[in-house]
Amino acid sequence: MFKKLIAAFSSRRHASAAQPYKQDELNLMYQLLFCDDPQLVQQGPEPASLFGTAPDPRVVQTIGEDPAEESRVRLLAWQWLRAAGQPVASRELLGVVVEVPLEGGLDVLAAYADGTVRYIHHTGRVAVFEGAPDNVAQQGKLLVHAAIPLASAKGLAKHRAAPPVLGNLRLSLLAADGLHVRDGTFGDVDRDKLASPVLKQAQRLLDIVVRQGS
Repeated sequence: MFKKLIAAFSSRRHASAAQPYKQDELNLMYQLLFCDDPQLVQQGPEPASLFGTAPDPRVVQTIGEDPAEESRVRLLAWQWLRAAGQPVASRELLGVVVEVPLEGGLDVLAAYADGTVRYIHHTGRVAVFEGAPDNVAQQGKLLVHAAIPLASAKGLAKHRAAPPVLGNLRLSLLAADGLHVRDGTFGDVDRDKLASPVLKQAQRLLDIVVRQGS
């Protein structure tokens, strides 16, 4: 199934799409972290109602509002509703993606409200945690919770751009009402009273993830 997704991704990618890695499979995984392109997962296990020829907005909204559903699926549901011009009253934060460029490549850590966590090491190694072990899941949830005040801040960017340049980092907050982006230098983000707690919780999660792989 994943091979089919890679092939589909490779055939439809374009010059403006972010491709921070040499391998298509890593670029696909990177894109999937943001849960903003249902076409990338049409062949995946997500609910078919999101990808049918004529989805029922009421059904899609039910998926978005369902706390028992996977956070990434809920984000895709909210994204579909926004793209379809449907009203979205919820501002619930469902995920955080942290991007840190290094000399050898891009480190990306993603955490979701349901406790799932994804990590792409700049060397190409990948770690996937589906709500377990408990310490990873709990810290992932803490990271998302810490970002709630930041997601409500004014002046944040609302669109995805190319990965941050060396010396900067980016916090992408994935909410029902869309994307909220805070980026800047480490010092700039660390001095921000709303962004600093997110950075600290992300570092704690990264430490746990790294220990899991050691």
